[in-house]
Amino acid sequence: MKEDVYSQEEAKYLKVGIYAAFLIALIACVYVLNKDSMAHKEDGKYYTIDARFNRTDGLLVGDAVRLAGVDIGRVVNARLDEHFKAILSLDINENVQIPDDSSASIVSSGLMGKKYIEIEPGGSMDYIPQGGEFSYTQDAMVLEELLDRIISIGKANRKTDKN
Repeated sequence: MKEDVYSQEEAKYLKVGIYAAFLIALIACVYVLNKDSMAHKEDGKYYTIDARFNRTDGLLVGDAVRLAGVDIGRVVNARLDEHFKAILSLDINENVQIPDDSSASIVSSGLMGKKYIEIEPGGSMDYIPQGGEFSYTQDAMVLEELLDRIISIGKANRKTDKN
């Protein structure tokens, strides 16, 4: 029984083929993801509202806007105001009316997960209009800052335990 052994040239062509297949699959995935985000805008069934934050660490244009865990829109623009606060423009599905006393928070799906905006609806009977803005927002929590706080609390507790 003879073993199949690839020549160096055949092995090189095999590697190139595998890399090419991987690259094509990667491009196809990016295209599908981009197509979904583009389809969002082409629907034309959205209205835009703004949310102002002190910091938006890790949140990007194209990320989701959710209410009760359900996607209801996307972040479509990010800019700075004259006081260096981030203003995010959100496209919201026209079938979802958001009470004007609602809040918008930047949260992540898991410890190291992707960031998105979660809307907590208020109880008002009035709604945020097209071009309106959230009155209440909560900035993104930066993991490094949270760890620094936990460490400093631990150090402070250790000092009081020694005394």
